[in-house]
Amino acid sequence: MDWHTLPETPAYADKITIPGWDEELGSAFSVYKGPYIPGRVISRHKTMWDVLVSDNAIKAGISGALSRTGKQPVVGDFVVLLKQAELNSHTIVNVLPRKTCLSRGSAGNGSEEQVIAANIDTIFIVTSAGKDLNLRRLERYLTVVYSSGAKPVIVLNKADLTDRPAEAIDIIRSIASDVPVVAVSALSKDGIEELEPYIGPGSTVALMGSSGVGKSTLINAFLNGSVQLTQSVREDDEKGRHTTTVRQLFVLPGGGVIIDNPGIREIQLGDYSDGFEKTFSDIIQVAHNCHFKDCTHQQEPGCAVIKAVAEGFIAGERLESYHALNAELAFQSEKADIGLKRLEKKKHKGMQVSPREYREYKERR
Repeated sequence: MDWHTLPETPAYADKITIPGWDEELGSAFSVYKGPYIPGRVISRHKTMWDVLVSDNAIKAGISGALSRTGKQPVVGDFVVLLKQAELNSHTIVNVLPRKTCLSRGSAGNGSEEQVIAANIDTIFIVTSAGKDLNLRRLERYLTVVYSSGAKPVIVLNKADLTDRPAEAIDIIRSIASDVPVVAVSALSKDGIEELEPYIGPGSTVALMGSSGVGKSTLINAFLNGSVQLTQSVREDDEKGRHTTTVRQLFVLPGGGVIIDNPGIREIQLGDYSDGFEKTFSDIIQVAHNCHFKDCTHQQEPGCAVIKAVAEGFIAGERLESYHALNAELAFQSEKADIGLKRLEKKKHKGMQVSPREYREYKERR
């Protein structure tokens, strides 16, 4: 469905029929009276947002007050809109409480995390058979998903391109613990029915994965049509071209919601310590048997983790990934601390009175 073909100003019904709306959101919205209506963000285009209101979509900007708070609405957000009938316009004045947040750490020297989607129940981590099947990347994605509060499901797309899909699934399960792994072919729709329990009425699913793994094709399969443009991957390295350039929400025929994300090859980690522990739960569990409580699993004597690697219970590559992501988390945490200190310094600097200002104050007394 193309939301841009819908009326700019829909007639709003008393009964809220926004996919994903529940009593908790209703309670949060109940404080608003008069010309305020709720909506859900479909997509963002620079300074304008497409917002789903009842069964239609409208375009809206955000109020100056909301802009000054620094809280920008993201795809999946439930928002409060001020309806100005005389101007035939809507303005987003607030963002209702988020249940889950998919975010990524800042690139470079920045310290702030960037929320990229909200209110997601399940995230399909989409990979494909072949060269894109990268366990280290999946570990990174799992860390991000666990930290978001959503539940991960790993989708092995293009399973028809390999003669041994069961072997590929076993390889993924070696690092995925009890995370569901589903093999599908989005193009032929084989195996798609196994994903239907996650996209029922009121459920919100987001897609995560690098370019070319078939996320857009998967959305087209769910929508029974060609809504998202698709492109073939490059034959030399099987890497995809970026087809989706705007994060966007789609309402599925059954009442569920799916959010597409632009292809992400690498995603910076933010404050994802909780997600990290869940992703590497096997190593964390074994580490309880280390001789030293603060064991780093590097060269310490009596390290149960190093022993497990030597005995083949934990893959050496997985321990290397553990150390690499742990170091990255420490770096991101340090950046966040530095950023906080800078903010505090700036705050206190603004509160200080200069000697000149103090003399002028004394002279006026």
